[in-house]
Order: sequence, then structure tokens, then C-alpha cells
Amino acid sequence: MPTELINFPVLNYVPLAPILVVMATAIIVMIVDMLTPDKSLLGYVSLCGLIGALMPSFVLLYRADAPKFQNMLVSDGYAAIFYLIFIFAAFLSVLIAQSYLSDRNMEQGEYYVLLLLATSGMMLMAGATDLIIVFLGLEIMSIALYILAGFNRHQISSGEAGLKYFLLGAFASAFFLYGVALVYGATGSTNLHEIGARFGTTQVNQHDPIALIGLALLLIGFSFKIAAVPFQWWTPDVYQGAPTSATAFMSVGAKAAGFAALVRLLMTSFGDVFAPDWQLVVAFLAVITMTGGNIAALAQKDVKRMLAYSSIAHAGYLLVGVVAVASGKMDGVSGILLYLMSYTFMNIGAFTVVAILEHKEKVGASFNDYTGLSTRQPLLALAMLFFMFGLTGIPPFIGFWGKWYVFWAAVEANWSILAYIGMFNSAISAFYYLSIVIQMYMRTPDNQIGATPLLPIKLSPSITLALVITAAVTLIFGLWPTPLINLMALGIFG
Repeated sequence: MPTELINFPVLNYVPLAPILVVMATAIIVMIVDMLTPDKSLLGYVSLCGLIGALMPSFVLLYRADAPKFQNMLVSDGYAAIFYLIFIFAAFLSVLIAQSYLSDRNMEQGEYYVLLLLATSGMMLMAGATDLIIVFLGLEIMSIALYILAGFNRHQISSGEAGLKYFLLGAFASAFFLYGVALVYGATGSTNLHEIGARFGTTQVNQHDPIALIGLALLLIGFSFKIAAVPFQWWTPDVYQGAPTSATAFMSVGAKAAGFAALVRLLMTSFGDVFAPDWQLVVAFLAVITMTGGNIAALAQKDVKRMLAYSSIAHAGYLLVGVVAVASGKMDGVSGILLYLMSYTFMNIGAFTVVAILEHKEKVGASFNDYTGLSTRQPLLALAMLFFMFGLTGIPPFIGFWGKWYVFWAAVEANWSILAYIGMFNSAISAFYYLSIVIQMYMRTPDNQIGATPLLPIKLSPSITLALVITAAVTLIFGLWPTPLINLMALGIFG
């Protein structure tokens, strides 16, 4: 009986290379975890894998390619920039976790596996050109983050954080999936490019209520992931209860992943016909998000909750860039990318300081616990000063340039009112960010009534490296932003 050769198509795995490296690293960590009792080795394996994922990510920056895998995944500069953001966030979070978990007797292999899997889910969302792949990446990321939020089984607040995140996250995923179903019903496709093409022709009624409702539900799902008002209620409780090393990662990773998929979806599928509809909605969300986040942060006395509410405000600033993109100003895309890249280093750096004070001194939650930090640990206080000034948007730190380019894109798009509101909110944020600076440099433990006795601080090599990297990037690229700005320009997609 003659046999016939089956010719399998040669698949191009270049778009998946960074994701495959991260997933392979997660598998290797699981294997190493079974073979060695030394859990500290797992962190180093994770770091090596993340470094290995950097090379293909940089290659993709200069090798734009057509969508692959039945037009479900694309390897363009936009995706590559987000790959770098996720890898940097994961790398820094692993450095923090090595010290944080060890000091709390929580160092277990599954922590690093979950962090790597969440990273791979974020990367899928950034490169996806199909709503099914976006949802797949969203769930891979979300399920891993739910577990990381409740990873400290010995702390009730951590379990509560994981449960709240899971319940509300599942609710938001249902909105997103129902939105996907309605958009598919209106267009007959889940591919982002095909959806956009069909809305741009007479094949689909441009005022189809099913399509509009589907878009609204998709926006609700994304608003939860980026912590936009009024879908932000989970943020402070989850950030406060989760292990600080996990909070640092989810505070930047989940937000960046949400914006990665949101911007591509809006511009590719709903950018022409529906832009006037969703632009006003996003502008409204931007105003209430940045204002609500900043006002709530002013009332906080717990530093982790303050950073949680401030992250809500930063989502509002980023939404200003999305509004600018809707007007055809593609500089808004590079502004969003620059903002997210700078926010990654500044915010993780701030949570690094919180983690040091929490697990070394058993304090660090209250503003008063930062009293006199400049005399006890001058370099640590200096790093925190960099992060607070950067998050406020004060030059010469990198956070200034992120806000500058986002607000400038809004002005160019004739949305100057959003830029003015954003600058006003940045001024409000100075009150709570600079309160920490005042505690560190203008207060002493002696003049604090009822202050907790403060012990000397000893930094581990890994957490010191995380501080050095984040502080150096915050300052150096604030003084010399040109290389980073040019890099972000490669992420503009047509």
C-alpha cells in the first residue's frame, strides 16, 4: 500500500520567540524545583530566562512582519516594546522576590513559575491580532496574578486580596467575553483587521447597536484590567494585601498589558468609523480616573494604598494618550509607550523601598515609618526621592517626559482641556508623593509621637541591584531621554 508524504506548513515562530523563551523558562523552573532543595537557585534560573527573552524582543523591533498563525499574532515594533516592558518588570520583580520571599520563608518554586506565566500572558496580549488570542493571554495573565495576590498563605489579608481579585476579575472577564461574542455576531469575525475592514465597508451597518454594545463591554473589561474609574475598587485592597514583590509586578504588568491590547483593538478594529463614539467615552474615563485616583490618594496614610490609588491616576494620564490616538495623532502611541516604560521602573522602584522597610523592620506601611530615612539609609532615601519626584512628573526625572509626550499629543489632537486637567492632577499628586520626601528628609524619629522604634536596614545584593537599576534609569533617561524616545518611536504602528 503506497504511503503518501504529508507536507506540514513551515511555521514562522519568530513572533512567538520571546513568549516561547519565557514559557520554556517557567517549565525549566518547575523541573529544577523538583531536583534541588535550594530554592534560591530558582530565582537565578528565572533571571537567566528573562535575559534570554530580551534578544528576540530587540530583534522584533527592527523586523516588522505580517501577522502569522492565521493572522492571530503579529511581530511588530509595538508588540516588541511591550515585550521589553514586561520582561523588565518581571526581571526586577524576581530580584525583589529573592530577598522578600526568603526573609518571610515563602520562597517556593511556584512563585517564579506563576510570575513567568503571567508575563507570557501579557506578551500574548501585546502581540495578539485576534480577540480569541487576546482573551487567552488575558486569562493566562489573570489566573497567575490571582494566585500571586494570595500567595502568602499565613496572612489573612493576602488570602482576602487573592479572593477579591479572582471574583472581580472573573466578573470583568465575563464582560469582555460577552463583548467578543457581540462583535463576532456583528461582523462574523474575531480578527482585529477583518473587523476593521468590515466596519469600513457596507458589509456591516456602521451604527449597528450590537457592535456598539460589544465595544462598550470590551471597554468595561479593559477598564477593570487598567484600574480605570469606576472599575478600580479592587485595586487598593489587592495591592495592600498581596506580597509586595507581587504587587510591584502586577501594578505595572497588568496595566501595560491592558493598554497594549486596548490601543491595538481600538485603532485596528474601531479606529475609523467608531472613533468619535469611543473617543468621548475614553476622554470622560480619563478625567474621572486621574481625578478620582489622586483625590483618594490624598487621604491615605498607608503607603501601599497610596501607591495603589496613584496607579489609578496614572491610568487616567495614559487614557489621555488613547484619546489623542483616536484623533489620528500616532505620537500618542509613542507617548503611551514612553509613559509605560518609565512608569515600570519608577513604580517598581517605589515598591522595592516599601518591600525593604516591610520585611526588614516589620514596618513600612505608614508614612511615619519613613521618618528620618535619610539619616538611617541615605542612599535608600535618595532612591525613593527619585521615584517620588519621577512619579509626580518633576524634571529631570524620566516621569516628566512620559507625561510631557502624552499631554503634548493631546494638545496636538485639539484636546488641550485634557492636558490642562492632567497637569492640574499632577500638581495634586505632588502633595502625597512629596509627603514621603518630607518624612524622609525633614522629620526625625525623635519628634514623632508614638513612632515605632526603627532598626538599621541591611540590603541584600538582589534588592540592591533592583534599586540601582530603577534609580539609575529614572535619573539617567530623565537627563538624556533621546535614546528612549527614539526607541519608543519604533513602536508606532500604522
